[in-house]
Amino acid sequence: MFTRRDAIKSLAVGSAATLFSPNTLLASLAKKKDKLGIALVGLGYYSTDLLAPALQMTDKCYLAGIVTGTPAKAEQWKKKYNIPDKNIYNYQNFDSIANNPDIDVVYVVLPPSMHREYVVRAAKAGKRVFCEKPMATSVADCKAMIKACEDNKVKLAIGYRCQHDPNTQEYMRIGREKIYGKPMMIACGAGYVDGRTTHWKQKKALGGGCMPDMGVYALQGARLATGEEPISVTAQAHVIRPEIYKEVEETMLFQLQFPSGAMASCYTSFGINMNYLQVNYEKGWLKMEPFSAYGGNKGSHSGGIIDFPIKSQQAKQLDEDCLALMNNTQLIAPGEEGLRDIRVVEAIYQAAKSGGTVKISS
Repeated sequence: MFTRRDAIKSLAVGSAATLFSPNTLLASLAKKKDKLGIALVGLGYYSTDLLAPALQMTDKCYLAGIVTGTPAKAEQWKKKYNIPDKNIYNYQNFDSIANNPDIDVVYVVLPPSMHREYVVRAAKAGKRVFCEKPMATSVADCKAMIKACEDNKVKLAIGYRCQHDPNTQEYMRIGREKIYGKPMMIACGAGYVDGRTTHWKQKKALGGGCMPDMGVYALQGARLATGEEPISVTAQAHVIRPEIYKEVEETMLFQLQFPSGAMASCYTSFGINMNYLQVNYEKGWLKMEPFSAYGGNKGSHSGGIIDFPIKSQQAKQLDEDCLALMNNTQLIAPGEEGLRDIRVVEAIYQAAKSGGTVKISS
């Protein structure tokens, strides 16, 4: 006979089994972590020279693993950062990262054409995802990435380091609070001289071209200064060095119109060094130069200066994004922010091709 005592014993055993099951234990341990383990996918310049060093300065995360297709790089990183073999992956065995409790976040730092695949695979592996900008090569890819993360109940952040910079946050505040009235005219430029010939930035199939890369900074400058989304665009693409830029634009000029009536004239290039933002308001002005540099940004406005010191934009971005994951709070730049930019980038290409004005759908 199955007695009440048997029932209580059965419930106790069942509860204990649930309490001490591997999945429950892993979930419990994950909740108690004071630092999240990050795996970098792709070990190019940005990971090597900026993200990996930044991860040595962070408080809420650390470099836990790497994903690379180059065995020599894997060996170098293993020795330099003391990464255990079990946390080193290649592109073939990447999906097995799902079984590694050391890895909490996968940071995709690959050419833009590869972002969708690895964000989706990371989400399916149950890992939270950071993705470098530009988010993807199309609006369709951005939406698929967001959906994959939503379906697998993981969060997605885009690597907009500048939005974590207090200098950026200050010029956003000035516009948002209408300190000098409404923004009326914005001029913004982001570019550098790139003489490489075989990098992904020169290859259309990999997501190259100045517009998705440096152009996103100029676009963000206008969007963040107004606090609005543009409603229409005209654009002109140029190539000065056709021997290098055979497949993609070297320079792009684009003009944006915003719902409030504000206008923006933006410039981006792989052939010109520039990094500036100027905003003319109804009753004042703001100038930032540089406005999106790695080494720190500074500027001035009608009533003062903007020069907040920051040790590392990347370290601040990583810490703030990881803290948001740990506390389940709003990310500064979720997937939807990346989608907003790529929607405008697509319209800019359409405008450059047609020579006319293109309306931007929301």
